[in-house]
Amino acid sequence: MDINESVEKLKHSHDFSIQNNKGETRTKYVLVLTVVTMFVEIVAGSIYGSMALLADGWHMGTHAAAFILTIYAYSYARKNANNPRFSFGTGKVNVLGGFASAIALAVVALVMLLESFHRLVNPELIQFNQAITVAVIGLVINIICAFLLKDHEHHHHDQEHGHGDHEYHHHDHHDHHDHHDHNLKAAYLHVIADAMTSVLAIVALIAGKYYGWNGLDPVMGIVGAVIITRWSIGLIKQTSPILLDKNIDADYFEKIKNKLESENVKITDLHVWRISGNHYAAIISIASDKPKTVGEYKASLVDFDKLSHISIEINKI
Repeated sequence: MDINESVEKLKHSHDFSIQNNKGETRTKYVLVLTVVTMFVEIVAGSIYGSMALLADGWHMGTHAAAFILTIYAYSYARKNANNPRFSFGTGKVNVLGGFASAIALAVVALVMLLESFHRLVNPELIQFNQAITVAVIGLVINIICAFLLKDHEHHHHDQEHGHGDHEYHHHDHHDHHDHHDHNLKAAYLHVIADAMTSVLAIVALIAGKYYGWNGLDPVMGIVGAVIITRWSIGLIKQTSPILLDKNIDADYFEKIKNKLESENVKITDLHVWRISGNHYAAIISIASDKPKTVGEYKASLVDFDKLSHISIEINKI
């Protein structure tokens, strides 16, 4: 085998991005439905004086922007999947989209909270029948959108990579299934936030109409803001460690370390971190007075299926 054949054998893909075409298409459908409903609710809320209805419309406006971001993230990751300027591909674009959408959720909650307090101090006359009708329509749209996205929040994606052995360096890729799409999950949470706000609006409007509890309308806005904030924080906690290259959990890390040390080697360097929402990379440097072959070290790590990309450096003592 000549040098060119050897180089070709060692080449392998670094595309760890999630290709969720159905999720992307359905997000586009949701975007259209959201924009139409947003305009209807903002106009109706302004005319009929419902803070809960206005809040629902505002949420939809911010969520529409988040859906545009979701679609853009899919498109960008797909177009740059094999761009050599990205060392480990565009897998983190999906995660970044989810993180940005989580920030958008937090902004929605803040605006909702401030306006609700304002309406609590300065109540306005509400035309209940009209407001309830539009709120119900908004809820129906949100439920449809939720079903469109729910089936694809978790999807199956098989990804094969070529790999080869080398005496001192090795790169290996494992197939992964049931990928968690942070980008689509963020879009789904935006829809659920809208649906929840619609429910709170309907409850507040009915209570105001039949029991005269007009103050419940802005109170429901405050409740919704608190719940949405919690969702936002949860999504930020899921995505930010990936973007910051946080190490894999301590137990898994120790298992890898112990397994390698059982091969009578000294670990001089070991890093394991996420390179996308579902893939981990490992850089391992080991030393031994009687080093084994790369194939043998590879075999010792075969059970660690979270590792999608492994680089091993072997030094003889």
